[in-house]
Amino acid sequence: MASSTQSNLPVIEFSMENLNPGTNSWSLTRTDVVRALEDYGCFIAVYDKVSLELHNAIFSASKELLDLPTETKVLNTSITPSHGYVGKEPVVPLYEGLGIENATTLEGAQTFTNLMWPSGNERFCETTLLFSKVLAELDQLVMRMVSQSYGVEKYYDLLLGSTSYLLRLIKYRGPQPGEKKLGIVPHTDKSFMSILHQRQVKGLEIKTKDGEWILVDPSPSSFVVMAGDACMAWTNGRIEPPSHRVIMCGEEDRYSLGLFTFIRDLTIQIPEELADAERPLQYEAFDHYKFIDFYYTDEGKRSKCAIKSYCGV
Repeated sequence: MASSTQSNLPVIEFSMENLNPGTNSWSLTRTDVVRALEDYGCFIAVYDKVSLELHNAIFSASKELLDLPTETKVLNTSITPSHGYVGKEPVVPLYEGLGIENATTLEGAQTFTNLMWPSGNERFCETTLLFSKVLAELDQLVMRMVSQSYGVEKYYDLLLGSTSYLLRLIKYRGPQPGEKKLGIVPHTDKSFMSILHQRQVKGLEIKTKDGEWILVDPSPSSFVVMAGDACMAWTNGRIEPPSHRVIMCGEEDRYSLGLFTFIRDLTIQIPEELADAERPLQYEAFDHYKFIDFYYTDEGKRSKCAIKSYCGV
């Protein structure tokens, strides 16, 4: 297993000054975002819309959820693979996570909350809904910048109308003496975009294009914005998703959160402007959720790049 390094990923500030389209600061930030995604597939966003109070509240809610009995947590099921409860897996015994589908809607947050707490848990519902909405704003800012930079903003507007968000609340149990420290195996996300947030315990490592593993240093105001496989297809290969893993550091439990973007009930078309003689079309139009289903088949699991196997030209 390759060793990790403390080298830094690109860090981009998202503040009121650079969030107004048409301004010079917006344009400069947009350039930085696209360069980081093209070079690394991800970057660290410093995003002050998530207050320290909200940061503390969402991790408190996460611990409250993950402390529930297993027989309650396994009620979190989904027809989409990996969208519900995942835990007690022999390959990754330290990992446990639950998913809130349609997390930016009151209905989605309320349905999940009522499933876990039939008598209600208003604080949990309000906290997860607010956190999801605020992170969704960051996701949409990033994708607005990407689509503007590539001259395909009209196509992003269409995708945005069919965007669904999944919030995953995750715990990595601290390894016991003699236990392997692998929290999750190296992988790329099957989402369109992902935004990851960690508590104080390190562990997330991201692989660069030259094979170096970078250990991400968490802070309350920093978020890892990461491209998924679907984004690579939509950009015709301009943005590649980074492989990442979790290696536990020490024996303390690690909590993390991920907001994952998916496109529902809409065939994703690769913009014709992104295919030309220098970069021919690499992917056919595809259904995002059918791609996820494919990934969990034997053929999908064997594939070195599932999205290319599924809809590559």
